[in-house]
Amino acid sequence: MNGRVYEARLARVVAYIHDHLDDELDLNRLAEVACLSPYHWHRIYHAFYGETAAATVRRLRLHRAANELVHGAVPIDSIAERAGYGSVQAFSRAFQASYRMAPGQFRTEGGASMFVPLDEIRSGDTAMHQVDIRTQRGFTVAAMEHRGSYMNIGRAFEMLFHWLTVRGLVDPRARSLGIYFDDPAAVAEDELRSMACCELFEPDAVKFEAPVSRVEVAGGEFAVLTHVGPYAQLCFAYQWLYGEWLPQSGRETGDAPVFEIYVTDPRETAPADLVTEIWVALKAVA
Repeated sequence: MNGRVYEARLARVVAYIHDHLDDELDLNRLAEVACLSPYHWHRIYHAFYGETAAATVRRLRLHRAANELVHGAVPIDSIAERAGYGSVQAFSRAFQASYRMAPGQFRTEGGASMFVPLDEIRSGDTAMHQVDIRTQRGFTVAAMEHRGSYMNIGRAFEMLFHWLTVRGLVDPRARSLGIYFDDPAAVAEDELRSMACCELFEPDAVKFEAPVSRVEVAGGEFAVLTHVGPYAQLCFAYQWLYGEWLPQSGRETGDAPVFEIYVTDPRETAPADLVTEIWVALKAVA
């Protein structure tokens, strides 16, 4: 069996997991989706993705739970049940092990309260609000389109990196980034447009084929906010960057979509330690 066959079969598993997080995801059922022997498919999946299928399911359910905690008033017991836990206590233990605070604390302290007005930032808090002005040359990425909630772009990243891995195109120097075209406060969730991307150093040597395309990221000057913490908090980082920092910076935004660079890998990094850079293009200073 060649690599392309494995690519297609494991891609079905990734899509199935993302589309059936609310279902009972029996590992033998996933083997059936992959059309692979239940005796061997776990090792194949782990070799391709660097984590077990069970770890993928657990990570994605907790990621969704974190988003629900900071963006709504759904009771914690309901969130726990949807995440696949039989009790709030079991959910709390798993959540705290990954996010380093209990679900209730994350709901009250893990959201907008972290991003205070500039004139209220105390000494020692500035790392949370670190904004640098950086100049960068344009570069090329392999990109896969995603339509819908930005919090679900992980599926597109999984599929993209599977496509790259099978073709031997993953370079450890390459940056992972997401390009986001719409404001989620102004555009319906199911119409949000984004792209999961990976930097390429020799793009002319790559034979692109659907659903992966070549995209050029324009260079220029950027405001870069470095955020440390779960992806569920990024919306508050955006609010702070655009609502607090930008008006006081004296700068104007450029004509290019915002993008995020993911410095750390969520498969290998606890959510509390994830490092994400938000890049906002700036107009050149006259």
